Amino acid sequence: MSTADHEDAPRASALEVDEQAQHEAEARAQELLREHDTSSRFRTNLGLWAWVVGGLSIALTVFHLYTGIFGSRPSLIQGAIHLAGATSIIFLLYPAGKRVERRGGKAGIPWWDVVLALTALAVNLYIVVRYAHLTSNIVQIMGFERLDYVVATLGIVLTLEATRRCVGLPIVIIGLLAIGYSTVIVGQSWENFAVGTFFTSRAGIFGTPIQVSSTFIFLFLLFAVVLIHTNIGVLFNDLAFRLTGRFTGGPAKAAVAASGLQGMISGSSVANTVASGSFTIPLMKRAGFRSHFAGATEATASTGGQIMPPIMGAAAFIMAEYTGIPYNEIIVIAIIPAALYFLGVFASVHFEAKRMRIKGMPASELPGWKSILARLDLLAPLVIIVFMMLSGFSPARAALWGVAVAFALSFLRKSTRLSLTGIVKTLEAAARTALPVIAACATAGIVAGTVTGTGLGGRLGNAVIDIAQGNFLLVLLMTMIVCLILGMGLPTTANYVVTATVAAPILVNNFDVPMIAAHMFVFFFGILADVTPPVCLAAYAGSGIAGSNPLKTGVTALRLAIAGFLIPFVFVLEPSLLLAGTVAELIPALITVILGMLAIAAGLAGYFFADATKVERVMLVVGGVMMIYPSILISVVGIALAVAVVAIQLLRRGRNRSGDTATPVAA
Repeated sequence: MSTADHEDAPRASALEVDEQAQHEAEARAQELLREHDTSSRFRTNLGLWAWVVGGLSIALTVFHLYTGIFGSRPSLIQGAIHLAGATSIIFLLYPAGKRVERRGGKAGIPWWDVVLALTALAVNLYIVVRYAHLTSNIVQIMGFERLDYVVATLGIVLTLEATRRCVGLPIVIIGLLAIGYSTVIVGQSWENFAVGTFFTSRAGIFGTPIQVSSTFIFLFLLFAVVLIHTNIGVLFNDLAFRLTGRFTGGPAKAAVAASGLQGMISGSSVANTVASGSFTIPLMKRAGFRSHFAGATEATASTGGQIMPPIMGAAAFIMAEYTGIPYNEIIVIAIIPAALYFLGVFASVHFEAKRMRIKGMPASELPGWKSILARLDLLAPLVIIVFMMLSGFSPARAALWGVAVAFALSFLRKSTRLSLTGIVKTLEAAARTALPVIAACATAGIVAGTVTGTGLGGRLGNAVIDIAQGNFLLVLLMTMIVCLILGMGLPTTANYVVTATVAAPILVNNFDVPMIAAHMFVFFFGILADVTPPVCLAAYAGSGIAGSNPLKTGVTALRLAIAGFLIPFVFVLEPSLLLAGTVAELIPALITVILGMLAIAAGLAGYFFADATKVERVMLVVGGVMMIYPSILISVVGIALAVAVVAIQLLRRGRNRSGDTATPVAA
């Protein structure tokens, strides 16, 4: 064997080891996703049925591209085709339970799921075929036919079952409770409930959530799929590590920045925690962070990605419909709350790193600016979407342009260049990505229709006010708890729909809270359910990668996300943070909130300018909360407490340094 052969052998072996390690990491990530994310529990061994699933998926994506370019169909027809494609694919792709997928390991799909898929396709397309009949004046006068009632019943049942399979049981339970309230408590007949829920676009399954999903959200999910194909995630990672990696606790700060950016386009806290965490969590652990802290950091940042404009987990589009505030205004309004959330997470990570004496990464391990600058063109689709939205273009038109630009950029690099097969797979991936969102929006529509159509929202509001005896802060606290409970285990869009219809009216109708403030309040807390024990799915996913105690990881994530729990209270009490006031009102509020978050983060971490005693930690937390409260007098007292702690710590640190210096001299 030649010398060259001897030199190449270890290199090839190392490469094989790296590839093997990468495959093992990917397999572990998929296992974690299937464990914590219901939408990832799809069949992987379809056999020849893969062609059918692929064909239906491509057809669904092409339909949305066509209607995005040439205009949508009537809302009921648009929604029916949208849901028909999604539910039929769900029954083919998702098993009825975990055991069904594992039994025998045979390729293919059970005959009963094929029947369910065909039935789901038929009952939804029934609306398209019989649209003239279902919307005619004759129906309003003479009533529906017996077949209509049967189809509507099947449509509701199949929608709930499809949602259970790919989204999970929590949203289905809420939907069943809504149905029970309408039919048992209110006393509405099943026939009237069924046709009202399945054959109208005013409310129910084809209400606002599905209308928005079928016109805007699907196109933005396609945009995200194409964008991810351009490897923008790698750019986000490299940019985050270059900007923050060299500072104290660099790996954790970089993980926060990168995961926040990737979470903006992923649409799932759990999926982003696993995807980003497979890379960032081992880095944080190697830097010296404890395993539960590394897992919590990733989960908190990934969850925060759902509140990041311009996409905000796709909930921003529904928020625009519910509040009547244009989407281009909502994404501007959301900038300050999102920035404050991530500033709070950064502060928590920084003080933890200072306490643990964890330094930054060596410059030699950071990505180079030359490589990053060469890929900045990948940000063009995001820039174009934001520019078009702020210029007044419709979300659908902006999404189409974003897709077109991202698609064009993929051809600039050999590694991302799409072949014909690649284009087909992208179209299929877009539909698969949309399935949980479509199912969740359909079931959330049932809940929204019940709350608004039966007056349940008003009754819930009165009950909360009675329990709180009219105390506004207590009402806010109880609304927060309601949102955290309702948000457990729900994807972002369904999460917002449920909390917006159940909880937001409590604040708007009874306390004259501005519409956008109430909806942002419930949106924040619905999202934060992913890092709130005991059901903190994102934190559990992070703990799976970190190898830490799940509950301890969840409690740590709750601490890191403390800013997210305080900010909604602040912008309800001080709407200027949502750009509802003057600049003179905004600046002082912003300064005191930032100072307060820094003090709270330092107090919870146990370090400000030096290690903090228990008394100092209490003073910092109390002072921080007082600074955040929108009252100048109370904020001044809070600042005084924090300044006192700073003075004490600086004096103590000075004495310690003098002692360290004096000791060798005396010796």
